[in-house]
Amino acid sequence: MVGMTQADTETPELELTVSGDDAETHLLALRDWLAMEDALRGRLELRGSAPESGHMGVALDVVAVALGSGGAGAVLARSLSTWLIQRRADVKVSVVAADGRRVEVDVRRAADPEHVIGAVVALLDQSRN
Repeated sequence: MVGMTQADTETPELELTVSGDDAETHLLALRDWLAMEDALRGRLELRGSAPESGHMGVALDVVAVALGSGGAGAVLARSLSTWLIQRRADVKVSVVAADGRRVEVDVRRAADPEHVIGAVVALLDQSRN
């Protein structure tokens, strides 16, 4: 693009991973949940790693969220907190910024949704500085 630097065109991005039993199924459920948010629709991408030897297909392991502007980060934090509260399984979600900083939240910590929201928003604020 003429007259724009790379920094002007970069969109802040977070990567979400899920760990626990049946992690890929929970990751897909999380992606579907987040896709119901108007502010996040069209900003989500499933990413996978190369298949292990002897396995077919890609293992899905990340939901990437392109945040941009307009409060998408706050929507992500609140929606993630609500999704975790509703889990019956013991799952943990790691939210990783482009610079490698991360926040890990699980079902037990999601009982305090304001803590989860604050942790994710703080991660976003630090990655913008």
